[in-house]
Amino acid sequence: MIAYIRRLAVEQKKWLDDASFRDGVALCQMVPGATAIQASSYVGLKLRGVSGAALSFAGFGLPSFLIMVVLSALYVQTRDLPVVISAFNGLQAIVVSIVANAAITFGRASIKNWKGAVITAASGILFGFGINPLLVILFAAIAGILLYLKQPTPSVISSGIRYTTWRPVLVIIAVFTGGLIILFFTDRSLFNLAALMVRIDLFAFGGGFASVPLMFHEVVNVNHWMGSKTFLDGIALGQITPGPIVITATFIGYLLYGFMGATIATLSVFLPSFLIVVGVAPYFDKLRAFAYFNKAVNGVLSSFVGLLLSVTVLFAFNIPWDIWRVLLAIAAFVALFFKVEIYWVVIAGMLISIPLFLNVTTTIK
Repeated sequence: MIAYIRRLAVEQKKWLDDASFRDGVALCQMVPGATAIQASSYVGLKLRGVSGAALSFAGFGLPSFLIMVVLSALYVQTRDLPVVISAFNGLQAIVVSIVANAAITFGRASIKNWKGAVITAASGILFGFGINPLLVILFAAIAGILLYLKQPTPSVISSGIRYTTWRPVLVIIAVFTGGLIILFFTDRSLFNLAALMVRIDLFAFGGGFASVPLMFHEVVNVNHWMGSKTFLDGIALGQITPGPIVITATFIGYLLYGFMGATIATLSVFLPSFLIVVGVAPYFDKLRAFAYFNKAVNGVLSSFVGLLLSVTVLFAFNIPWDIWRVLLAIAAFVALFFKVEIYWVVIAGMLISIPLFLNVTTTIK
């Protein structure tokens, strides 16, 4: 998606030059949240300030939200039908391959030496033993500072954003906080959903896939809002939509509290990181020059490799493997390894799964 945004903003529309766009992507990769929607917001910020960022943010996210709401509604109405059960029996195996591929992709980008490998292994082991992933991330940040203490800080190129954005950011924060306060006193369940999604977004460094271990831990293991297999179905549906994998939050919110839950979960999982990008952009040069921040981010990004590997194992243990599921998972992994688009892998897997598992009569829970 970032490559497509670059092609549109830099090559076709010529809104930004290539150096400016790369600088925006660097910002989006260093702060938490889904990188693609943040990159689109950054383009809007450079063109029209905060209002442009808000319009880009809404324009990028709204189609994915609406598609996921429709898919979630269809899932609720049809998930007990044999044909749907058949489709998701295969898709759950494919999701394991998707997350495994994401872990490998993270690893290639984040693990540059033995220090990153140590943080990755330690993080995976800690998460595997049930340690809260937020604590694992904090541990990784501290380990990154200590292990990379003598590593030089890279040179900084100016971002080109000179104006401040704190006033509109504070207004949006005030409105959003007011909404949370209203929810706290009127509907504690919706407030808990919103607070959880905010927390996930604020700790999901490294892009949308970084939210998967956090979301799985909180939604399945801690709050028991749904079973692991239903969560896997949400991940699969999230890969059918054109948006980031974080759109799974819409699925979770819809299954819990209908359209209102979907709306609140979606805003809560995207808005905090949007505000960070808009608020931090004018000061990004100073942030990148801060040595301890860069070292902490290195540690956190390495930790997500371990978290994703652990989640891959957890997902795998929740699937009744047979020869067909194994073959589907292998085929999906190979396709992803050779850069086949995820949505094509998911759609093909769904079409193959229906005739393969049509005789399955167990209900997905």
